[in-house]
Amino acid sequence: MPYNPLWPYEFKEIARQLQAAIGKYALAIDHIGSTSVPGLAAKDVIDIQVTVTSLEVPVQALLEQLGFKRIMHLQDHRPPGRDDLAADELQKHFYHKNERSVNLHIRVQGKFNQRYPLLCRDYLRAHPLAAQAYGAIKQQLARYFPDNSTAYYDIKDPVFDVIMEGAYA
Repeated sequence: MPYNPLWPYEFKEIARQLQAAIGKYALAIDHIGSTSVPGLAAKDVIDIQVTVTSLEVPVQALLEQLGFKRIMHLQDHRPPGRDDLAADELQKHFYHKNERSVNLHIRVQGKFNQRYPLLCRDYLRAHPLAAQAYGAIKQQLARYFPDNSTAYYDIKDPVFDVIMEGAYA
């Protein structure tokens, strides 16, 4: 869908609720993903990253009180050629909330997967033409694979890896 200027405000309200519930465990609460990039078309899902010192912090019950449900056994995408990444560099806890669609990613400070979405977000914010091209790719993928999220991500993730090589530079 086209960019919705309400997304940053919705993030702030959800972040306020998260801060109240799990603030003592959260080192940072960041708006990530396509809804965090002004002007970028996106699915109407707010992606949020909570940075923690360890995945062992006891937040599950607190998040469940806010309506989040944990999705088990997910880890982040390993970019091609990054066989050097240890498994813990891609580990996360993932939660979803339906009433206002939110994906919540709990990641450990300093790990590859914690830095990746922040760098990508900041790169796309600073490079609007790259953001527009990425948005066009996402829209075409959604058109071609409306009911096949595996195919969507099998293509989107490597495209994102190409963008990230520019961001690293």
